[in-house]
Amino acid sequence: MSLSVQGMARRLLDSVGTVIVGKEAEVELCVIALLCRGHLLIEDVPGTGKTMLAKALAGSTGCTFERVQFTPDLLPGDVIGVSVYNPQAQTFEFRRGPIFTQVLLADEINRATPKTQSALLEAMEEWQVTVDGTTHLLPEPFIVMATQNPIELGGTFPLPEAQVDRFLLKVGLGYLPGEEEVAMLDRFQARSPLDALEAVTNSTEILQAQEVCRAVYVEPSIKEYCVRLVQRTREHSDVALGASPRGTLGLLHAAQARSAIAGRDYVLPDDVKHIAPHVLNHRVILRPNAELRGLTAAAIVDEVLATETVPMASRRLA
Repeated sequence: MSLSVQGMARRLLDSVGTVIVGKEAEVELCVIALLCRGHLLIEDVPGTGKTMLAKALAGSTGCTFERVQFTPDLLPGDVIGVSVYNPQAQTFEFRRGPIFTQVLLADEINRATPKTQSALLEAMEEWQVTVDGTTHLLPEPFIVMATQNPIELGGTFPLPEAQVDRFLLKVGLGYLPGEEEVAMLDRFQARSPLDALEAVTNSTEILQAQEVCRAVYVEPSIKEYCVRLVQRTREHSDVALGASPRGTLGLLHAAQARSAIAGRDYVLPDDVKHIAPHVLNHRVILRPNAELRGLTAAAIVDEVLATETVPMASRRLA
């Protein structure tokens, strides 16, 4: 590999780790999403560091960053931009919205109306927005990091399936153990570590790393394994809607990125098994009777992973 993805990922993990305490596994998932050209949904209760994680990752990448606070009165034009009439030139001029950035933090995304949420659909899939019949390309790399609170549902609008499916990974942070929460108090006592955060990479290096990840070798048996896992979610008797083909592709790309971060140029079945819950859980919709019995999408995915035959894979021979 001409570029050490492992070295770059390690720098990002260490940099974000100066701000976020005790969450290296979750931070690694954020880096994987970035390397896959994917998007990230961070869901957890208030105060667990969702926004802080997004801001720390953006600061460490050296990419341009915009934050949009999603509220019920937010309009699509407030996100993607609007065409404004210039009386002097007697033409309409497009004024770009905050989506024209490299790292977009959509804070509390489920508080905006479905019309505003849908403004992100084209951008998240095609890296472009269309306004008044004109297509505007977004800068690269481009990643949407959205946060939402799963507990407080009053005044929120659940994300439609088409929106949820565009998020490559879903991550939860959770509470810190006692010792790590004390370390967090020590770290933030005087001032926020975000104030001293410096970029440890840049856009050019990230784009190169994305290309390296896509070139990671995947044996045919592992591709078949990815397909079988996803198909099992569709065929399960307790599932109303299983993971989509986009989920299958996301599973493959995420496994490639995890392999590259580990310093390998080939994917192992363990890479797929490790990343599968984060790629598939939010894409599985249960039948109502299954929810009444207390089943969860995570339990279904765990069952599939535990019962599906794992292929034997070896390193590609030169």
